[in-house]
Amino acid sequence: MAYRTFAAIDVGSTDVTMKIYEVTAKKGYRQLDYVSNIMELGSDTYKDGYISLESVERLSEILIRFSRKMKEYGTTDYCAYATSAIREAKNNIMVLDLLKAKTGIEVKILSNSEHRFLMYKGLAVKSVNFEKIVEKNTAIVDIGAGSIQISLMNNGKLTATQNIPIGALRVRERLKTFRIDKSHLERVMEEFIANEIDTFRHHYLGDKEIKNVIAIGDEISNLIQIVPELEITDHLNERQLNSIFDRLLSEGTAELAAEYKIPYERATLLLPAAMIYGIFLQQAKADLIWTPNVDLCDGIIVDVLEKNKNLTFKRNFEDDIRSSVHQIAKRYRCNKEHNYNVSAIACQIFDKTKKIHRLQGKERLQLEIAATLHDCGKFINMNGAGANSYAIIMSTEIMGISHKEREEIANIVKYNSVPLPDYREIHSELGNADYMKVAKLVAILKVANAMDRSHKQKANTYNIVVKEKQLVITIDTLYDLALETGLFDDKADFFSKVFGIKPVLKQKGARV
Repeated sequence: MAYRTFAAIDVGSTDVTMKIYEVTAKKGYRQLDYVSNIMELGSDTYKDGYISLESVERLSEILIRFSRKMKEYGTTDYCAYATSAIREAKNNIMVLDLLKAKTGIEVKILSNSEHRFLMYKGLAVKSVNFEKIVEKNTAIVDIGAGSIQISLMNNGKLTATQNIPIGALRVRERLKTFRIDKSHLERVMEEFIANEIDTFRHHYLGDKEIKNVIAIGDEISNLIQIVPELEITDHLNERQLNSIFDRLLSEGTAELAAEYKIPYERATLLLPAAMIYGIFLQQAKADLIWTPNVDLCDGIIVDVLEKNKNLTFKRNFEDDIRSSVHQIAKRYRCNKEHNYNVSAIACQIFDKTKKIHRLQGKERLQLEIAATLHDCGKFINMNGAGANSYAIIMSTEIMGISHKEREEIANIVKYNSVPLPDYREIHSELGNADYMKVAKLVAILKVANAMDRSHKQKANTYNIVVKEKQLVITIDTLYDLALETGLFDDKADFFSKVFGIKPVLKQKGARV
């Protein structure tokens, strides 16, 4: 699809933002307009668990104004995403339905991993120095209203990502429930935040020192705004951050809001945000905080243009997903060589049977992830590894993978080692189409796993062809395949039931 203009809408926890972009084949994209309205949806959710009808009405009015602005630019193509405030609200389905009825705009909920991955995409494309910065140990810190996301990179690769539920608004609202004197607020806030960040440091950093911190999101822009005398450009150091912190402590929230024309609601988030950055910088022993001024809307436009092949980008974002998955596999001591082999075979079978399974590239990536993590449950217990793997995957965020996609991957892994039950026996979010997707990918993974049952990677090459009603797999090897052949028929039987063709295993070469 070729866009002339495109609107990206972010229904956040503290504000509602829209950017309108012009898209051309030669020049890529450029921002035409930016509108933002302060609205603390998160106050409803984090306090009561529900979005109030009053908030729905106000949000509807904002979206109607956005719709009018889109018409001014002749914009019909858009993406509107909601983040943690609506995602965590118990009445989120009803809220989204009301918004669509009142405004005509369809708002979709982003999972946390999808949200952070879009931010990451915007950062990687928009920031000129990104590739150079992430060559050294780098932490990307995204402070939201409800949580912070910390992603670690080294040698240009994503090594870990973790969400911590201590966003600026959540910290503010949580401390309101404490019966503490105002004079103790700073100390209590510091202890509250430091405890969570120290846990992250212990599990993910250890003795590793972080060279750079990249700060993304609205909060860092607001912090820089209150100290214009520092003349901060694209980064700040610990001394400058301390100056910001001193300003926050010496002046009241109302005074800062008035002086720098910051909405009062947003000004109340400055202190917790500054404290989060300060504590992380201290514990990570980082030198600098880079401030590239990237938001969710920037990530949305990059994602849409990438998926629709309107533009190509230097960075392969699927490789970032793969890199993070390999780190998860490493954490749970999966057999690297075996997993790599099974993944390669599974992807080859997938590619050779496209006309039969009719699945797409995203499903291929899910299969690859499932193959990489299919033995992770053995870290917990050798018995019931499938169920253990399911629990690990469902408890681990995978950047760029939605909750629903993660559940599909978890089921693929689980039923790789045990029979897939009837659809009616699986109690999950999976619908009919999702069940069949899982069944197809399970069938492929079972066959691929059986071909390296010895974990010895016996084959040099595989030749896979669909011939009449058979999937003929010819293995070129000198090794004895008695174990693989003996276990193959059982896995082939399930494959036949799903696809209507029978896998046949043949060996080329003399046995030894």
